[in-house]
Amino acid sequence: MAVLNVAVLVSGRGSNLQALLDRAAVAAGAGFRIALVVSDQPGAAALERAATAGVSAVAIEPEAEERRAAFDARLSLVLERAGVELICLAGFMRILGPGFVDRWRGRLINIHPSLLPAYPGLDTHARVLRDGVRRHGCTVHWVRSEVDAGPVIAQAAVPVRPDDDPASLAARVLAAEHGLYPEVVAAIAAGRLSDTEGVGPGVPAQPTMSSAEKK
Repeated sequence: MAVLNVAVLVSGRGSNLQALLDRAAVAAGAGFRIALVVSDQPGAAALERAATAGVSAVAIEPEAEERRAAFDARLSLVLERAGVELICLAGFMRILGPGFVDRWRGRLINIHPSLLPAYPGLDTHARVLRDGVRRHGCTVHWVRSEVDAGPVIAQAAVPVRPDDDPASLAARVLAAEHGLYPEVVAAIAAGRLSDTEGVGPGVPAQPTMSSAEKK
């Protein structure tokens, strides 16, 4: 069986990267391998995780006064040379331009810490607590030019507890992310998922928990 070459783009510590590395390493017939890790932060802990796992890793730091399209072109060249077939954004904090997104359409996914379409953007955990939402979670979706707006692939929900603060809620959501992301990548590698605007094999037209529940 062919093995899908996956690149993970990350800006920070890379805990979702680690979940993907672990799945690729220990799961028989996972169907994918982490071929490349890319960070826009040379000091990112994720690069150390990649080195420990024996995975190729590179830092592509934005240059002074560099336009987004120029950075995206450099990034695309590195990905193409590595034979990448699927890109997983995992805490990659740089917004990718429409040219890059269109170039990799159908091969570009992201994980976001909310039940999209609820709470796109930053500070999702604090916003959920402020609004009194009872259920929170994470979403894996196909990437479009609009931030956090692509078709939903899968979601995992977690309860919001009365004594939660942003840190405790973030930890619970992150644990759900670590379970969900590898499952989605394995399903794509097996050919059970494709980018079909949210309707197609394995992609529910109305995903479970597509919006947060209010008290």
